[in-house]
Amino acid sequence: MNINYEYYKVFYYVSQQGSLTGAARELCISQPAVSQALRQLEGEVGVKLFSRTSRGVQLTREGEVLYRYVRAGVESLMEGERMVEQMRDKDTGEVRIGASDMTLQFFLLPFLEKFHQQYPGIKVNVTNAPTPETIDSLRRGKIDFGVVSTPFRSQGEIQSVPVKEIRNVFIAGTRFEYLKGRKLDYSVLRKVPCIFLESNTSTRSFMDQFLRQQGIHVKPEFELAISDMVVQFAKRNMGVGCVVEGFAREALERGEVFELNFDHPMPKRQICVVTAEKAVISLAGRSLLEMVMGEEKTDA
Repeated sequence: MNINYEYYKVFYYVSQQGSLTGAARELCISQPAVSQALRQLEGEVGVKLFSRTSRGVQLTREGEVLYRYVRAGVESLMEGERMVEQMRDKDTGEVRIGASDMTLQFFLLPFLEKFHQQYPGIKVNVTNAPTPETIDSLRRGKIDFGVVSTPFRSQGEIQSVPVKEIRNVFIAGTRFEYLKGRKLDYSVLRKVPCIFLESNTSTRSFMDQFLRQQGIHVKPEFELAISDMVVQFAKRNMGVGCVVEGFAREALERGEVFELNFDHPMPKRQICVVTAEKAVISLAGRSLLEMVMGEEKTDA
């Protein structure tokens, strides 16, 4: 059988209302159109589905059996339509984002706050991971988009747009004040204990690459997973640390650490928004992406 869905919908409303007139009112169609749809459906299934009563119509035994199945199907479709409408109107939905601690704190967080204020019904799922893992999650379709920092490796299917400049700084505590105010060569890092992030982070990769260009190879005494901890170790005079400037800003302003001044400053790098070329982004995800991309780009 190849039965028009509208026949089932008419059948559902007649069963609910117990009358052709009530069903016509709910469906905003004429009563003759309701009668015609029922005749077509009964002709297709080959049995009588309703019997007339003094109060309207009543399901036959065969009609009751069919109604149990039609009710589940029609109500499921109606619920699906309502959910899609809510997603379209941003009343519900889900956004999946990938971001590192740094990109989340120094770029993405204000946008998430604004987005939640505008669309409180939308769930925001943030996968917090280093840049390489975020790129991998994007490639595998686990997130709608990512916010990462250079450098990173990506193939042709990954598109990136720079949105903010950042810079790495070397910091130290009072134990190393003999270095303060001096123009330094990077070879000094061989003579002091160093506190770096783990090698799977973009901050560490960028620093290592830059130091290699200066002919410097440094094996750190401490490798940490979190930038905030690099700052804490430096404050406690455990060595010279390297972090994105934003993580050290408060400690620098309070004089708990100072920035080392090198003769060749490390180049700035970029926070980038990355998307997968063939990915299907949710409506909610597109709204947040447009919000992020529509803001004026500023330097760190």
